[in-house]
Amino acid sequence: MATHAINIRHIAAFAATVRHGSVTRAARAVNLTQPALTQAIARLEADLGCALFERGPAGMTPTEPALLLAPRAEAAIAQVGSPRVTGTQVRAFLALARAGSYAVAAEATGLSSASLHRAVADLSVALGQRLVDRRGRSVALTPAGERRARGFGLAMAELRSGLAEVAAWQGKAAGRLVVGAMPLSRARWLPETILRFAARHPGVDVAVVEGSHAELSGPLRDGEVDLMLGALRTIGGREASSLDDLAQEAVFEDSPALVMRAGHPLLAGATDGAALARFPWILPASDTPLRHYWEGMMRAAGVEPPHVGIECGSVLTVRQLLLGSDALTLLSPAQLAVELQAGVLATLPPPVPVMRTIGITTREGWRPTAPQAAFVALLREVAAEGFA
Repeated sequence: MATHAINIRHIAAFAATVRHGSVTRAARAVNLTQPALTQAIARLEADLGCALFERGPAGMTPTEPALLLAPRAEAAIAQVGSPRVTGTQVRAFLALARAGSYAVAAEATGLSSASLHRAVADLSVALGQRLVDRRGRSVALTPAGERRARGFGLAMAELRSGLAEVAAWQGKAAGRLVVGAMPLSRARWLPETILRFAARHPGVDVAVVEGSHAELSGPLRDGEVDLMLGALRTIGGREASSLDDLAQEAVFEDSPALVMRAGHPLLAGATDGAALARFPWILPASDTPLRHYWEGMMRAAGVEPPHVGIECGSVLTVRQLLLGSDALTLLSPAQLAVELQAGVLATLPPPVPVMRTIGITTREGWRPTAPQAAFVALLREVAAEGFA
């Protein structure tokens, strides 16, 4: 059963029945008639292909798949935040929030623009909040709209996990893992983990979304990405305050090196601060850990960090720029292993040792499914074996 087919009111009826153990009490809790609640549960059971309750004189006893789904259902309902919201409205609003325009959202969902307009307008009325502002042909979320979009995204993530757990209980190959990958993780760590995971869990799909921390942290918070890999955001040993809703796990330490083209003048000379400052630098943006480490390295070497004329986070682009100039960068040798082995690029140790912590970032309170937990365990295993 796909999440796009989920009826949120059916989920609410199911969760209330698990909670109360009685159709009568559950119907009262969600403001439905008993026949309507019974019909909602029957429809959900038909969609899932399994019984969720054992009916008897003592009431409604949840089955094993119901106990798997119930915590996810409760979490999803809490994130939706209103019993008046429908699944159609949630799907329409999330599509609009991600697309930024009704036309693009309509194309992505296959719905008409009129249907999207109507669903979002009905949602706004049901919640009593203005969710979007029109800006020409595009739309922007209001602060209330941003909060609702995040909540709805997390609700859908919980339901996806719940459905995957029920499918696994049924013996069906199911599930999908979405990994946000920052540059360093894409060199060896993540590919080796995916290879092992695919061999052990052939029915679970893996999607990799590449980007910087800034590009991936929003989708992670919104439930579109399950976990994020790369340099942890620690500043001076203290976790940044902007990460209060994210959990970081250190997995291994990386030692970046000075990287340059083969035959670079620096290879035959000194590597003190003054020498490094004479060459142009190619580095990631100023808010990245590697940039902070470079600035600290230059100051420890006795010079102020020089102006960075080219900011770039793409290893492929940096490689080409290094090959065609005397520019320097600071990167993990693992990210350029092929070029270093071929002898077209070279490394030198930095004048001051640089270390950065690489790890796994998830949402605070994230409850992984069994395959997701297995993937995280493999990430630790692969790193411990030196594939980093």
